[in-house]
Amino acid sequence: MVIVQKFGGTSVGDLDRIQNVANRVAKTVKEGHQVVVVVSAMSGETNKLVGYAEHFSANPQREEVDMLLSSGERVTAALLSIALNEMGFDATSMTGRRAGIVTDAVHTKARIERIDPMPMTEALAEGRIIVVAGFQGVNEAGQVTTLGRGGSDLSAVAIAGAIGADLCEIYTDVDGIYTTDPRIEPSAKKLDKISYDEMLELASLGAKVLQNRSVELAKKLNVNLVTRSSFSDAEGTLITKEENIMEKPLVSGIALDRNQARVALDGVVNRPGIASDIFGALAKNNVNIDMIIQTSGHDGSTSMDFTVPQNEINDAKKVVEEFLANKEVTDATYDEGICKVSIVGVGMKSHTGVAAKAFATMAAENINIQMISTSEIKVSMVIDDKYAELAVRSLHNAYELDK
Repeated sequence: MVIVQKFGGTSVGDLDRIQNVANRVAKTVKEGHQVVVVVSAMSGETNKLVGYAEHFSANPQREEVDMLLSSGERVTAALLSIALNEMGFDATSMTGRRAGIVTDAVHTKARIERIDPMPMTEALAEGRIIVVAGFQGVNEAGQVTTLGRGGSDLSAVAIAGAIGADLCEIYTDVDGIYTTDPRIEPSAKKLDKISYDEMLELASLGAKVLQNRSVELAKKLNVNLVTRSSFSDAEGTLITKEENIMEKPLVSGIALDRNQARVALDGVVNRPGIASDIFGALAKNNVNIDMIIQTSGHDGSTSMDFTVPQNEINDAKKVVEEFLANKEVTDATYDEGICKVSIVGVGMKSHTGVAAKAFATMAAENINIQMISTSEIKVSMVIDDKYAELAVRSLHNAYELDK
């Protein structure tokens, strides 16, 4: 098998942990597999480099930031390669450029456009272990670019797709995907398998094991993903196509997102295009909208409620103030004391009453639901943040996810 193994910042956090990674890679090679390793910078390194840049400039040029930040992953890749060679293996480190990763020209958050797999496939054919510096590539002009948050995961998935790997293992400090956050509900169970779509929902709803972009890319490239711990030999969770999962559970997991704020607009002028104007202005100011409720009153005015990430609430307020000044909105209130709790599962497609059970569970705990959003495999509810953990535990119990 050809296996891509990605190790995050905590997994390569110091020299002892890099040696631990080398031992794990060596074990995989001894089992007869060809291995490409993708590494992040050592934990804390990227923040340190950002601090160096900000010492000289509050707004450094983005192409220089990319040049700087990409060095963190290159250090880890070289150190891991040195460790593997010392153990008697033939290992070679590669920058994003040498690995053939070509991106667009957007510095600090580039997107991978293509990968030339030849340098890696040739090295694998020669019996080498390849260690790639994650999070980076080059644009058409040959400038170094970085891929933004979760970039090393993206590198690993894209490389797995490009070289036709049988498996892409993402090693982190947790040992897989759980039915909910074990810190909230100790009886949470680790999932053996989960579909791409379920993982996408859980990732977008606050489960922080994997970034959305890497799951989307894995689905697009049909890459089997496994998330597992670099600190234990426990089996991880396989993220794969829905048809590869024989028994589809009714509900796979409960997600909690506390990075939510609610905006309530009253007395919105009821004219064609007003929603387009409001949400267009929010989009122009890079405010991400999640849930929306609109109701029309008998007096000809409209009310609109929507949620945004908490860290974007001030940008949202600036936009709303313009509509208040133009008297197209009478009143606006903001609530940062909310959260979103969601149930996710592909089994919902073929079963009725799933949402009703969620609502009944909330009612039994005297938890008021402020907003509801549904999809084929998800039901999300906005509630007061003080009930967040109670809601998660109650729903986890209601759907018997501890069984």
